[in-house]
Amino acid sequence: MKALGILPFARTLIDTYIEQGSTVIDATCGNGNDTLYLAQQLDGSGVIHAFDIQQSAINNSKLKTAAFNNIHYHLEGHQNVLDYVDAPVRLAIFNLGYLPKGDKSIVTLPETTIQAIERIFSILDKEGIIILVIYPGHAEGQVEKEAILNYLEQFDQEDAHIFKYEFINQKNNPPFICAIEKR
Repeated sequence: MKALGILPFARTLIDTYIEQGSTVIDATCGNGNDTLYLAQQLDGSGVIHAFDIQQSAINNSKLKTAAFNNIHYHLEGHQNVLDYVDAPVRLAIFNLGYLPKGDKSIVTLPETTIQAIERIFSILDKEGIIILVIYPGHAEGQVEKEAILNYLEQFDQEDAHIFKYEFINQKNNPPFICAIEKR
């Protein structure tokens, strides 16, 4: 077996959980890579809600996904997800930290990320998944990592299966995945 890197593993999770016609969320659309992948997997069916607080991220994502008309972009923090999404959600993905090639002072925050997780979980389908790609390689990322892990450890096992995928022998605080599957 060949070990999958973090982002390929996230895509494997998407492939495993996504269903045609479903509602999915890209909670941090960034440069549009996950938004595009979700759109390709849904193949024109279903709905994608893509969130970001930076106009440049929304613009970058729109450029990559111009061929798809089932994406709703929200220039809004992901903690406000329930203002825009009320349908049952099959899958959500977060790539935490800062916008690659963007302003590194603008980062996701533990408080708003946890609020978003809670709110998405409240509308998540049974056996749906929330995928968190966590980047602890910068100071704010370390703080967010600790807060999210503390939060996830408190989840009732009757409500969700939560797992972590990481490479434990890599240096410099490599990214890792935590995923929440609703029971």
